[in-house]
Amino acid sequence: QVQLVESGGGLVQPGGSLRLSCAASGRIDRIHDAGWYRQAPGKQRELVALITSSGNINYADSVKGRFTISRDNAENTVYLQMNSLKLEDTGLYYCNADVTYTSAYSIGRFRGSYWGQGTQVTVSS
Repeated sequence: QVQLVESGGGLVQPGGSLRLSCAASGRIDRIHDAGWYRQAPGKQRELVALITSSGNINYADSVKGRFTISRDNAENTVYLQMNSLKLEDTGLYYCNADVTYTSAYSIGRFRGSYWGQGTQVTVSS
């Protein structure tokens, strides 16, 4: 019923920038909290940035001052602007969103947490 698709990853040199997008599709009524997570090889997935439906934002200490999360509610899209990238920012970046949606087959609204398939970010010289 709901799909999240990330894009914008790639290979970048240290100090460079990337902008990730997470587009939600489906019969979406509302996106509540949404966040970006990343997983480096051999490490656990970690929270990078979170934005609530009211616009409150939290960042991992490691990205504060360099990354900016934002959302476009009209487009059901969440962004992550990443500046001053470091080697340790390398990883698979995932989008997660708490979504209220409707169904073509049932009356009412439903709510669930969804993940995208991930987009690779590689910072290398």
